[in-house]
Amino acid sequence: MLANVLVGLVAAIHVYILVLEMFLWTTPRGRKAFGTTPEFAEASKTLAANQGLYNGFLAAGLIWGLWLGPTGKPVQLFFLACVIVAGVYGALTASRKILFIQALPAAVAMAAVLWM
Repeated sequence: MLANVLVGLVAAIHVYILVLEMFLWTTPRGRKAFGTTPEFAEASKTLAANQGLYNGFLAAGLIWGLWLGPTGKPVQLFFLACVIVAGVYGALTASRKILFIQALPAAVAMAAVLWM
């Protein structure tokens, strides 16, 4: 049960990132979350929406893995690994806080899935 809750939390984080990047990117809330100016947000909104869509795919994969029940463990592990890789890459190239917002929760969830 703990592993499922943690995987669900990682999925929820990615649904929230999807909303921020696809729908709130140019709003004060979206700009604050990513530290962007109104001009940059407006100029990059198409790229952000594309990035948000990919975060949605990660969330969908994790939700799919949960929906499959015990047989979904490999699906959960695959998508958690994708989240970890994306989080590490983001931390190295964009912002170190991505490591703690994205990669660390996924790593904890992965450890729980492997342990259960």
